Amino acid sequence: MATIFDKFSMKGQAVVVTGGAGLLGAQFSRTLAQAGAQVAVADFDLAAADKVAQQLKSEGLQVMPVAVDVTSAESTAAMVDATVKAFGRLDVLVCSAAKDPKFDPSHHEQQSNAFETYPLDAWKQALEVNLTGLFLCAQAAVKPMLAQEHGVIINICSTYGLVGPDQRIYERPGRPAQFKPVYYSVTKAGVLGLTHYLATYYAGKNIRANALTPGGIYNNHDETFTKNYSARAVMGRMAHLDEMNGAMLFLASDASSYMTGANLVVDGGWTAW
Repeated sequence: MATIFDKFSMKGQAVVVTGGAGLLGAQFSRTLAQAGAQVAVADFDLAAADKVAQQLKSEGLQVMPVAVDVTSAESTAAMVDATVKAFGRLDVLVCSAAKDPKFDPSHHEQQSNAFETYPLDAWKQALEVNLTGLFLCAQAAVKPMLAQEHGVIINICSTYGLVGPDQRIYERPGRPAQFKPVYYSVTKAGVLGLTHYLATYYAGKNIRANALTPGGIYNNHDETFTKNYSARAVMGRMAHLDEMNGAMLFLASDASSYMTGANLVVDGGWTAW
């Protein structure tokens, strides 16, 4: 007799995770592989994807690295082709690749990002990655999904796709003002629009599309930022790195088989105020 745990199994399924070498992408790749899936760790930086893949392989997981430029139709098609060639199918697409201006210690050169002077070229580049990239990845992935009559698309959104940024949390005493830039909120809101479109467009085709909206992930942020962010969250802290993994597995697996066109918010209560 099948149990609830069987619903969460990814055995026999093939997955692509774009942005697979990123902070969350690597977590998602490990989680889905641990659940039994064969995972293509896809990233613009092939060396970084290979590093993640080699680590996961050392843990006995079935993964492979794939290079992808999500702004290129040829590259996203090649990513899907490589996955199907290696694994024989493609069941789940996780779109985690995105431009995201962060405020952790590895991003010391962050610009002001003031709206009044935000560069048009930077705006266009962000739209290409954060929206056109999802469009192209989904367009390529649905072809084998339609052929096999099964597929799941998971788009990574953000709390700032639901509410406006609280720019106060980026303030630093005695330092020039910094802001979460305009493109981030706009593109993440667009992620939800695309998710709704895909869910309804593929009605009756056994292809589900949902979004996952994470809250802020702690990544050695400085004390001021951590305090400011935590004060805004109902749970009083930032998320731990592994706290999106359960939601990801739920959305990717048959545990969420009656769920499409939805947005699963895991933000510590940030948007509940």
